[in-house]
Amino acid sequence: MPVLRRRDAALDFDLRGDTGPAVVQLHGLTSSRAREDLIAVDLVGELTGCRVLRYDARGHGRSTGPRDAAAYAWPRLADDLLALLDHVFPGEPVHGVGSSMGSGTLLHAAPTDPARFAGLTLCIPPTVWETRVAQGAAYEDCAVVVETQGVDALVEAGRAAPHPPAERPDKPVTWPDVAIDLLPTVFRGAALTDLPDRSVLAGLDVPALILAWIEDPAHPVSTSEQLHDLLPRSELVVARTHPDVRLWPGMVAQHVHRDGEGQRGRPSFAAQPGQEP
Repeated sequence: MPVLRRRDAALDFDLRGDTGPAVVQLHGLTSSRAREDLIAVDLVGELTGCRVLRYDARGHGRSTGPRDAAAYAWPRLADDLLALLDHVFPGEPVHGVGSSMGSGTLLHAAPTDPARFAGLTLCIPPTVWETRVAQGAAYEDCAVVVETQGVDALVEAGRAAPHPPAERPDKPVTWPDVAIDLLPTVFRGAALTDLPDRSVLAGLDVPALILAWIEDPAHPVSTSEQLHDLLPRSELVVARTHPDVRLWPGMVAQHVHRDGEGQRGRPSFAAQPGQEP
């Protein structure tokens, strides 16, 4: 697998497709490409005629990362994303598709370089702003459980917790795809982070498809509703059942190709100088 080496991490990635719009897919906290394949989470599975970049976030899956909680805050993940886009898709607008933590990463990257993004798909955006405080405490609890009881105890607690009704009913039990000795650091990094100020997102003139589901405290519909109110070119879809969720890949495909058509004929922008790979 190809790797992009950063100052404090190495990002493992893959690219499929030779022609068409450029798309990048980002996974959620403690997940990876391999874990999303295992649980059959593939928002880009119905995309054809595209070049699709997938990668493991720093510290996740096959990527490496430091033992520094601040290194896993969303702005740092956004820096990784922009550097990777400059490496794989230099000078091209890209459609970003992110789940949970991936949504947070996109919402830091896009305001930093809005010309880079042809469109955004924000899937089950996580807790932000007022709801982030309690979730940060929950991440600290997760870190302590891993340190004192082990990762199996964490997985068992997650298995026993209520699950959103729209989630896949036969979803397999999986373990975090983060090295056990690094996992508490990654949780504490998630606890430190939040979205940019609301005024920053209100000025983000990029088409956005927001995909939410009900009854998930870690990914509340309230976050998606706030983002829908703030982002000037957004569409919100809320799933209540798993059949609703199964429609999401088709919606993503329509969104990507619609935005891709809008980008045809536009001059490509210059890659931003000074990106440190």
